[in-house]
Amino acid sequence: MYDEDRYLTDNPINRYAIGDRNELKYNPDGSLDLYLSHKAPEESKISNWLPVPDTLFNVTARLYIPAPGLPSDPGAWKNPSPEKLK
Repeated sequence: MYDEDRYLTDNPINRYAIGDRNELKYNPDGSLDLYLSHKAPEESKISNWLPVPDTLFNVTARLYIPAPGLPSDPGAWKNPSPEKLK
């Protein structure tokens, strides 16, 4: 998570990235929801929360060793776009 100038941003839980080394909670269907928010989500979602600044920010996804089943052609897979929740 980077601010608008592409620097890491301070946050209350000192989490600057989220990934397979975190104890993430997966949905019953195997999908994964990540929560990018300035304010902390409800307690049950904290493990999947990446704090963001309350100003503009940049999200970078890095896939070093893609999971089996992902297309090997770099242009064949697109990172899902974030959805704004109400």
